[in-house]
Amino acid sequence: MDRNVQGGKAYGIIKSQQEEKLSSINEEFLSDPQYAEEEDLASKLEMFKKKYMEFDLNDQGEIDMMALKRMLEKLGVAKTHLELKKMMSEVVSGTTHDNKPRPIGYTDFLKMMLGKRNAILKLILMFEGMGKDQEPANVGPPCRKTFSDLP
Repeated sequence: MDRNVQGGKAYGIIKSQQEEKLSSINEEFLSDPQYAEEEDLASKLEMFKKKYMEFDLNDQGEIDMMALKRMLEKLGVAKTHLELKKMMSEVVSGTTHDNKPRPIGYTDFLKMMLGKRNAILKLILMFEGMGKDQEPANVGPPCRKTFSDLP
């Protein structure tokens, strides 16, 4: 990356590189016969990519324990440290050299979301999406009122 690029431009470059990388993983899943019968796979993968990018806070292509904690707090489902460890161990197996759960990579995330097992994280993300469908369409500032609109 160019040394003169800073701030928002650098962030934009990093995000576009991340999106390209995740899109290539999506292509692998689209051509995988294991997921051939998955209904509307392309749009699901696109949705999962956006969700993953939203919560990959360190832009390293993985969701670590702190990113998972912030993600769940943002969704209004705060969890304890032990609950977070359990959730991560449902998605990825093993630990890092300092005995922390391995971060969730995008491939692991997709396998969880498309898999048959109902991991806790998968259920939370699915229900979070359902809640957004029921939100009112009117978002933003209220309409401008005139004197004739007053009671």
